[in-house]
Amino acid sequence: MNRRSIFITGAGSGIGAASARLFSARGWFVGLYDVNEAAVAELARELGEDGCCHGGLDVTDPHAFERAVQSFGEATGDRMDVLFNCAGIMFMGSLDQVRLDEQIRTIRVNFEGVVIGIYASLPLLKNTPNATILSMSSASAFYGVPDLAVYSASKFAVRGLTEALDIELAREGIRVCDIMPLYVNTPLVTSQATPLSSINRLGKHHTPEQIAGLALKAVDRRKLHWVPTLKLKVLSLLGRFLPFAERPIMRFVNRR
Repeated sequence: MNRRSIFITGAGSGIGAASARLFSARGWFVGLYDVNEAAVAELARELGEDGCCHGGLDVTDPHAFERAVQSFGEATGDRMDVLFNCAGIMFMGSLDQVRLDEQIRTIRVNFEGVVIGIYASLPLLKNTPNATILSMSSASAFYGVPDLAVYSASKFAVRGLTEALDIELAREGIRVCDIMPLYVNTPLVTSQATPLSSINRLGKHHTPEQIAGLALKAVDRRKLHWVPTLKLKVLSLLGRFLPFAERPIMRFVNRR
């Protein structure tokens, strides 16, 4: 295959779907994978079957992930320029409002799914010069967010994995990076039964298309963490140089 290829999890909606449309428009071959198989099939028809492949995928199932990667490799000549770990879930609310099985599912999808995806994709990534692993982290990986504690922990884990693997896999010629946005205006945020007060104070600043644009930049530029908006960059700098200010800021932002 002459064109570059990207494997996207969570491609059925939100950031994943927006990224698929953008990369496809730029001439990439796109692998569309999501637990909602009907959604990626419809997106494939929109993009054109000759420029993509698609399938249902639960990212927490290692065997299913291996089969999806094998199918993708058959379409691309055993190449994968980018693995985009975009699938994610979120349950807002305090510990007594969110069921334990929902919290466990959050950990499995948001973190274990990333690890499983990397293991499954590594042979194709190693076979592709200048390959990249890109994962969705979150601004909640800078400081734990109240009423979003387990979600924050899952994104802290993605951040730690990204930082470690970018060093470790450099010897294989593979770059690793992540995106750390504030709230994105997707169903993941807008459909919450118990929205957080921080959404009102910080706002839903990002559209899926904006984050897709950031993903496009991330695959071609040398940067570890991609942090959109000046507000978030300021908050991250405060945490680095004025760590004592982080806790009071977090308490104010999340005050009910």
